Amino acid sequence: MNKPPDMTQMSLYAKREPVFNRRIDGKFRRIKWAIMALCLAVYWVTPWLRWDRGAYAPDQAVLIDLAHRRFYMFGIEIWPHEFYFVAGLLIMAGIGLFLVTSAVGRAWCGYACPQTVWTDLFQHVDRLIDGDRNARMRLYKAPWGPAKIVRRLVKWAIYLAISLATGGAWIYYFADAPTLWAQFWNGTADPVAYATVATLTATTFVLGGFMREQVCVYMCPWPRIQTAMTDEKSLTVTYKDFRGEPRASLKKSQKAPGAFGDCIDCNQCVAVCPTGIDIRQGPQVGCITCALCIDACDRVMKDIGRPRGLIDYATLEDAEREKAGQPPTRHLRLIWRPRTIAYLVVWAGIGLALLFALGTRVHTGLTVAKDRNPPYILMSDGSVRNAYTLRLRNMESRPRTMEIAIEGLSGAKMWTDDSARTDAARTLTRKVPADATQPLRVYVVAPAATAGQDFAFRITAEGNARETAKSETTFDTPQEATQ
Repeated sequence: MNKPPDMTQMSLYAKREPVFNRRIDGKFRRIKWAIMALCLAVYWVTPWLRWDRGAYAPDQAVLIDLAHRRFYMFGIEIWPHEFYFVAGLLIMAGIGLFLVTSAVGRAWCGYACPQTVWTDLFQHVDRLIDGDRNARMRLYKAPWGPAKIVRRLVKWAIYLAISLATGGAWIYYFADAPTLWAQFWNGTADPVAYATVATLTATTFVLGGFMREQVCVYMCPWPRIQTAMTDEKSLTVTYKDFRGEPRASLKKSQKAPGAFGDCIDCNQCVAVCPTGIDIRQGPQVGCITCALCIDACDRVMKDIGRPRGLIDYATLEDAEREKAGQPPTRHLRLIWRPRTIAYLVVWAGIGLALLFALGTRVHTGLTVAKDRNPPYILMSDGSVRNAYTLRLRNMESRPRTMEIAIEGLSGAKMWTDDSARTDAARTLTRKVPADATQPLRVYVVAPAATAGQDFAFRITAEGNARETAKSETTFDTPQEATQ
């Protein structure tokens, strides 16, 4: 009788088995090269691009200006009160991930995720310094000596340089890149810049250089979330076991034609996998659908004279159809189905709404804050005065003159701190600096008979198209206060 295992002696911790993936060339590897180069170029080059916005605004194409609470992206400038544009873009990004996942599985994870891109880059550094798979395995098992220490130090120094470039690039999105570059290297930059670079350098060095596939398997929540978005019609990297099993070596399968499947158990699909999984075991959380196993298997099938596609992008439905001897469904028909169309419609709808809001927004704004203590002052001639703080917003990259007017409130006039009551009128003019919000203290006087009347301040800004903005408020009087 078998004794039950002693649970007190069992460990819940599994030691990490390092992954030494083999270099492979093929269609999907070239796609990964292109996407990696594009992602890294966009990340490192974008802060250095210039965009002429005139003499009164920064000329950095993409800038998150926290000091002045602005976000610039080429010809677009987002103010704090327009954060719904940023929220809309984030929602679009999320729905875009849903769309991609439901159509082609974990394509984001396999090609464009930052963890994937930097891990792929570091793995190429491994091959450059330590050699391909077998050489790296031998070096890993070898005892520590001068040669191994030198290789490790050189490799880690390259890791650190890449990590420093990664962390350093991030801060240039938040300030003028050339200026911050000079300040950073001569030691005059803000301490926050150094702290940010140190943090991002350390995380890139550890996550991309050492943890790698553990981030995807254990830390990232996305593999778990996406399982709710894939179904039998989603394209994923699939091993066709009905064609490959039972496995046998090439020599054995040649001696008994038809007795074995196409898989010759060469393990090339495992050797090239960046996360070290065996795709032949079926769908699993470690598979990021990078498709490098397809490149490896297709090369083997070509070498032994068997048809490609033993490992391929396929759906569960297609695999069943092929197993039954039926032709596979066209991939475009799989992508354009009700679920993905629904995601696309929502994604496009949000995008069109944002474009419409962006195209119809005005570059003038007005907010009004009424004094509450005291709510009013009774003047010697029987009229009533209320005080307001106006904030005139000029969202263009040039100074503009704005006309402030009172709408409603019959008999009312206004003046400011820098004028006298004798100069009171129903309209005022002010010049507002470029890309700025200017506060203005305004006093409004009106007959006491105007109790309970609402009115509005309206501003009109000069320009090719005279833009207006209006803000409604109230006017308090003694009669209203006693009601």
